[in-house]
Amino acid sequence: MKKFQFIIAFIFCFTGTRAQTYIQNVTVADVIHKKMLPSQTVIITNGIITAVKPGKQVKIPQNATIINGEGKYLIPGMTDSHIHFFQSGGIYTRPDALDLRKHVPYEQEIKWGHQNMENFLQYYLKTGITSVIDPGATYNFLLLRDSLKKKQNLPSVYMSGPLITTYEPEVFKNLDKDEPFKLALTAEEARKYVQEQLPYRPDFIKIWYIVSGANDQEKREKAKKLEPVIKATIEEAHKNNLKVAVHATERFTAETAVLNGANYLVHDIEDEVVPDDFVKLLQSKKIILCPTLTVSDNYYDTYGQKKHYSTYELETSNPKSIGSMYDLKHLESTPDSTWIKKYKTRFNSPQIKSYVSKVDSIRKINLKKLTDGGVTIAAGTDAGNIGTQHASSFIEELKAMKESGMNNWQILESATINPAKILNKDSQYGSIEKGKVADLVLLTANPIENLDHLTQIDTVFKNGIPLNPNTILKITPEMLVQQQVNAYNARNIDAFLEPYAEDVEIYTFPNALLSKGKESMRKTYEKLFKSAPDLHCEIKQRIVNLNSVIDKESVSGMRSGQKVEATAIYEFKNNKISKVYFLY
Repeated sequence: MKKFQFIIAFIFCFTGTRAQTYIQNVTVADVIHKKMLPSQTVIITNGIITAVKPGKQVKIPQNATIINGEGKYLIPGMTDSHIHFFQSGGIYTRPDALDLRKHVPYEQEIKWGHQNMENFLQYYLKTGITSVIDPGATYNFLLLRDSLKKKQNLPSVYMSGPLITTYEPEVFKNLDKDEPFKLALTAEEARKYVQEQLPYRPDFIKIWYIVSGANDQEKREKAKKLEPVIKATIEEAHKNNLKVAVHATERFTAETAVLNGANYLVHDIEDEVVPDDFVKLLQSKKIILCPTLTVSDNYYDTYGQKKHYSTYELETSNPKSIGSMYDLKHLESTPDSTWIKKYKTRFNSPQIKSYVSKVDSIRKINLKKLTDGGVTIAAGTDAGNIGTQHASSFIEELKAMKESGMNNWQILESATINPAKILNKDSQYGSIEKGKVADLVLLTANPIENLDHLTQIDTVFKNGIPLNPNTILKITPEMLVQQQVNAYNARNIDAFLEPYAEDVEIYTFPNALLSKGKESMRKTYEKLFKSAPDLHCEIKQRIVNLNSVIDKESVSGMRSGQKVEATAIYEFKNNKISKVYFLY
C-alpha cells in the first residue's frame, strides 16, 4: 500500500497536477476597487486563482493544502517597472558615470552580472516582487531571460533589447552582444536596430532620447532634429506589435515621444513643472509613466560619499554589489584618484544641494499633478544604477512617491495592477481575481496603514507555489561575512549582528576568548560605531574554504588614528557565524 501511495505521489509531482491550495480567512487587498475584503478564502488550482469567496461559503476538501490567513493581508505580487540587469547597483557598474575600470575592469563587471542574474531575481522574490520590467538590456541578457523562464520559482522577466539611443557613451561601444546601447542618428538606423532585435524576441523596444546643448533652446533644436529617429523607431516597433518605452526627462522630449506614439515613459519630467495640457495629453493617449524618484539622488549621494542604507537594505541586497558602495572610502587614497575627493567636495557643496532639492521638488510636484490628472503611474526604481540596489530599493521608491502626495492605495495600485498594463498583461496578473496567475504576497500587517508593512512578508506565492521568504535565497558563508562587513562600514549595529549566532564566540587566535554571545558583541561594537564615524574595513584578500571564510582586513578610522591590519577567520553553524578568530 505504501509503495502504491509513493507511485501516485510521484505521478502527481511529475505530471504537473497539484492539489488545490486554500488561503483561508485572509483579508484580501482589492487594488481595483481600493478596498480591503476581510475573511476571504482564496483558492489556487495549478497556479491559477480559481475563486475568491467569503470563507463561510467555502468547503475545503480533505486533500487540500491549507494556509491560515487569519490576521494577515493578501496583496497581488508586486512589480518593479524599471530595472536594469546589465547594471549591478555597485560603483563599478557605470564607467561612463564613475570610471573605476583601473580597479575593476568593466569586462569583469559584465561577467559578474551574467552570473548573478538569477541571484538578483531571488532577492526580488524574497521582497515580494514577482515580476520585473527591464527597459534596456543586452542580447546576452535576453538569452539569459529565456533560459531562466524554465524556473517556476523566479519572478517573471519582461525585457527590451539594447536601448536605441541618440547618444552612446564611449565606454559601451564595441561590446558585441554585451552592448547595452545602439546609436541611431537617422531613421534608417533606427529601423535597422529594431529589426536587429526581433530574433531575440524582446518584450518591447526602448528609446534613450538624450539631447545635449548649452541652453534650453539648443536642446529643443536638437530634440526636433532627432524627431525622425524617434518616429521611425516607434513606427517600426509598432509594425512588429511591440510597445515602446522612452527615456525622456525633459517635457519637450517626452511630448515629442508621446505625439509620435510612445507607450511608456520610464521617468518623471524634471526640467519644469508640467502644464495642464501635457497632463491631458498623457491621459488621453493612455500613457503609463514610471517616476523613478530616487535614482538620481543615489548617484549624487554616492559621489558625495553620503549614501546611507537602512538595516532592511543592508540585509536584503546582494552583499557584493552593496558592499562595493563603501569602496570609495579606501579608493580615494590610491594614486591618481584625487578626482574622487573632488567629487566628494563638489557633491556636498551648497550649490549641488540646492540643485538636487529643486529637481526633487519638480519631480514630486509633477507626479502629484499627473496622478490627480488620471495618468496611470507604475512604480519603478531604475535599479542597477549606481547606488540603487536591486530589490531592496523598491520600498524607498514607494515612500518617495508617498512624499509626493500619493495615498497608499494609489501606491499599491502603482506597484501591482498598473505595471501589468504596460505590456497588456493586466488580464493575467496584477490583482487578486478569478482566472489570474497566483502571484501573491501574504503580509503580517496592513500595507494601507503603513508602507513599511510591505516588508513584513509571511509567504510569497509564485505561480501558486507558496515560498518561505527566508529560504528563497541560498545563504553562503561568504554572503554572511560580506553582509557583516557592509554593516560594519555602515556602522549599523542591527545589520552587523544579524549574520551572527546568538551564542557566537570571538577569539584572539588560537584560543583566547574575548567575548561570547550577541549581546556582548552589541555592547562592544555599539560603542565603537558611535566613537569612530570614519570607521572603514577594506578586505585585502579573501579565502573561502568549505565552512570557513578567511579575510585579510585593513581597518582605518579607529580612534587611535592608526590602521589596524588583521586576519579574521569565520566559522559557521546553521547558516550563522558561530565563531571568529582574529590574528593581529
